[in-house]
Amino acid sequence: MTVIYVLDGTRITTLEDFWRVAGESIGCGGYFGRNLDAFADCLRGGFGTPDDGDFAIEWRDHETSRRNLGHAEAARQLELWLPRCHPTNKAGMSTRLAQARAGDGPTAFDWLVDIIEEELPGGLRLR
Repeated sequence: MTVIYVLDGTRITTLEDFWRVAGESIGCGGYFGRNLDAFADCLRGGFGTPDDGDFAIEWRDHETSRRNLGHAEAARQLELWLPRCHPTNKAGMSTRLAQARAGDGPTAFDWLVDIIEEELPGGLRLR
């Protein structure tokens, strides 16, 4: 039986909000870290999610999240990550930051959807 985890998009205004809401809903013991890699790990199963991967995510009011997790939020996150990234990644990170500031490239919402679609093919239901 497929387990459905519901995300309330009205509660997600920042990526930090997403981590909290996803941790509360999806499981992973209520916490799975606060980064994209940890989120991907959670979706692979066994971190509070079914080991067999028989689950889906229903993202309600996803358009609200899409707006809130747009280019401005991507730029804010990239600004936070840039000082901490490996020196060999700084140029690429700076390019991504410039794109986000210009309203180009993937948004924070896109990052999350891409991870869900990669780790949980067909398991995302946008409502």
